[in-house]
Amino acid sequence: MKGMDELHQKRLEALAAGGRDRLDKQRAGGTRLTARERVLALLDPDSFVELDTFVTHNAQSFGIAEQKILGDGVITGFGTIAGRNVCIFSQDFTVFGGSLAAAHAKKIVKIMEHAEHVGCPIIGINDSGGARIHEGVESLGGYADIFLKNTLLSGVVPQISLVMGPCAGGAVYSPAITDFIFMVDRTSHMFITGPEVIKQVTREEIDKESLGGAHAHESLSGVCHKVCSSDHDALEQVKTLLSFIPQNNLDRTPRQSSGDTRARVNHCLQGLVPDEPNKPYDIKTIITEVADNHWFYELQENFAQNIVTGFIRLDGQSVGVVANQPMALAGCLDIDASTKAARFVRFCDAFSIPLLTLVDVPGFLPGIEQEHGGIIRHGAKLLYAFAESTVPKVTLITRKAYGGAYDVMASKHIRADINLSYPGAEIAVMGAEGAVQILFRKEIDSLPHHARDQKRLELIDSYKQQFSNPWEAARLGFIDAVIEPKDTRQEIIKAFSFLEGKVQSNPKKKHGNIPL
Repeated sequence: MKGMDELHQKRLEALAAGGRDRLDKQRAGGTRLTARERVLALLDPDSFVELDTFVTHNAQSFGIAEQKILGDGVITGFGTIAGRNVCIFSQDFTVFGGSLAAAHAKKIVKIMEHAEHVGCPIIGINDSGGARIHEGVESLGGYADIFLKNTLLSGVVPQISLVMGPCAGGAVYSPAITDFIFMVDRTSHMFITGPEVIKQVTREEIDKESLGGAHAHESLSGVCHKVCSSDHDALEQVKTLLSFIPQNNLDRTPRQSSGDTRARVNHCLQGLVPDEPNKPYDIKTIITEVADNHWFYELQENFAQNIVTGFIRLDGQSVGVVANQPMALAGCLDIDASTKAARFVRFCDAFSIPLLTLVDVPGFLPGIEQEHGGIIRHGAKLLYAFAESTVPKVTLITRKAYGGAYDVMASKHIRADINLSYPGAEIAVMGAEGAVQILFRKEIDSLPHHARDQKRLELIDSYKQQFSNPWEAARLGFIDAVIEPKDTRQEIIKAFSFLEGKVQSNPKKKHGNIPL
């Protein structure tokens, strides 16, 4: 047939990418794959359909007109993961350093539009030196076209970014808008300005790993959701994440048979939570004990560790978890924890994933740095996110729920559906010691010194009897049920099962104005 030889030749040319030497250099070290290998390793075997294989740039300046490589440095197409449709693009560092030009950007925008129309996740593999300077403003316009599409698709289809090489300058804003970012230890870097520019401008000296490496962004900036040991590990992590989330905002939340019985009793939880309000324990013990097969897929594990976020399955149903962590900052809410949890809550709400909230919170973290850093504004983000969400919401107070933090952590007052409590929980404006100091200061100070301590202890005990328990909140209907810790899994599953048919909507509006 006419043209077959030419087709075969062009396919071979496209597969050659930037040439054997550059491909071998990319593979050197054993942890990195080529752009095409990444796509094929992520997708189901024989499912990848490549689009725009033969696209090339149209630039004429700076001698680039004669340097045309098929595909123009990005592989785009669609395929399946565990039988589910996904769209994908993978930047090829062996071709012009993966730099983004007008043709390159158009390929990415086109595959994103396919994801929008079909209603499937879009996965972007970023490995690029940045804008292709030969094209000037056209390359900048290409970035903006992608940013716009990222924004319009937000909350419509899941968007997942893998950073598997450099991602600098304006390029970082596409991953930043997406829902989840995975980075590879030692080979991934993200920053607005690199170490050399920073040194010139601010005189600060730092290497690129400390500035924008995977661990810096997972533990300090909160940009990264998972640090992966290799390209293969990152691709497997994405497969795992996808198993918890739906195809789009109209799809049902995934359900997988786990083999774990919903009637399993949690005997180990019976004595887990200490009676002493200041004694720490690991909230993840409750999460994993309650979850199907004791499996918790945690996100941003090393950022804002005073709050825990991630996914579990309950009776096969995917559920998002937000939990205060008494092991870090006593579980207080601070700026980073509020922002971390708020974004996770909004993702779950956008894609109809039910929310389980575990509460053990003494309040918002006090301090000048927190106040001047905007804890009021940032704390309001989490309040806004929970109040705005309409998915099924179950809240369990395990020990403390004090002050405004009680309200913020998915309380009944901001539309949580089923609110549970352990019998030892304390729900009050503040702890007994602080409350007595405020309420009875004059009375205590009027006593002789030798009698003050005894009176203070009596008043603290009286306050605890009246307020430091769940019974007043239960009497008022703010707590729906007080449960034994051993029944935690059963009771939470029953609550979510009841809420499966929940329908709730917000007032009609263009959009709200979350306190950013």
